[in-house]
Amino acid sequence: MSLTILAHVVLVAAPVRATDPSDRLDRFRTLAATRLTLAEVTDPARAGEAYREVYALLDDEVVENLASGDVFASPAFLQDRLDAFAEAWGGASLRITRIGRLTVGAFQVSEGAGSSSVRLYGAPRGEAQLIAALQREGRPSLYELPPAAAGSQFLVVWEGLLTGRGTRALRLDLVRQRGDEVAVVWSTAELFPDGLMAREYRLRGGEVRIRYELQYPGWIPGCDQQTEQEDVYRLAPDPGTFVRVARRQYNAWHLALHRSVAGLLEALAAGNRATLATLVPDAQLRQKLPARLERELACDAPDGANPGAVSVAASAGDLGPWALTFHRSGGQWRLTAANPVLQ
Repeated sequence: MSLTILAHVVLVAAPVRATDPSDRLDRFRTLAATRLTLAEVTDPARAGEAYREVYALLDDEVVENLASGDVFASPAFLQDRLDAFAEAWGGASLRITRIGRLTVGAFQVSEGAGSSSVRLYGAPRGEAQLIAALQREGRPSLYELPPAAAGSQFLVVWEGLLTGRGTRALRLDLVRQRGDEVAVVWSTAELFPDGLMAREYRLRGGEVRIRYELQYPGWIPGCDQQTEQEDVYRLAPDPGTFVRVARRQYNAWHLALHRSVAGLLEALAAGNRATLATLVPDAQLRQKLPARLERELACDAPDGANPGAVSVAASAGDLGPWALTFHRSGGQWRLTAANPVLQ
């Protein structure tokens, strides 16, 4: 397993503070009412301190009940207790489940940064305790997977808020128990270091399907018919992590178009006549083009759902905006018209 993946893990063992159970819920209510006002949430340092106190109280509650055993340690009883905390807070999501020998909580107390955590409880030396915590942005959900040879495992899905264009930040972490320890052994953060903006995802057994934005030169937030990609990952015994088994593109023509656009702009800037002759077959049109063009931040204008012609907005500096019309022939995009736009 790559050490780089482990470097992204925030698995922090921490002692649980003793708190009088009769005071715990009251303290939680006080925090909700006084410590995380709108003003404090906008202050990361003060909000972070309040979140740490919140999670210490939740840890106390879970660990105490696990130590009591019997019905008090059951997921159903623990969930009832956490529901009381969520109701006192208002808007919190506090879910708990049993995965193998671990009791795992997926908690989000607000939409603020640092407010989400997956917390893992166990009894590695016969004493109930918090053994690790994983902190990310977004709302966490847990999906249990078939056990690996080393121990139980599950997928954590972290979902950000939905954007106006119907996508959201998404991160998946594969967490595996190894004896008395846990580790993140695979993460989409390694595959998408600049972040993953997903339109949808689906989990089925040991398979994950993710459709996401491709942010390439020529991609503009909010425009329609831009290229998106769907990857399918399958949990494989060797190497014991998710492996991509399929890939599909939607509106692939848009990415191909903007590769031609990029080639045209680069050829103009460099005076590369050979490339220009390929991208602009009409010699008279080549003579008409300005010495330099740059993309404009405007949506393209295709002639249909699977277009054969697309108008692309460009700028020629002091010469003002231009409209570039590209036609597709045999899978290749070529410039067939270019005109200044009257202002």
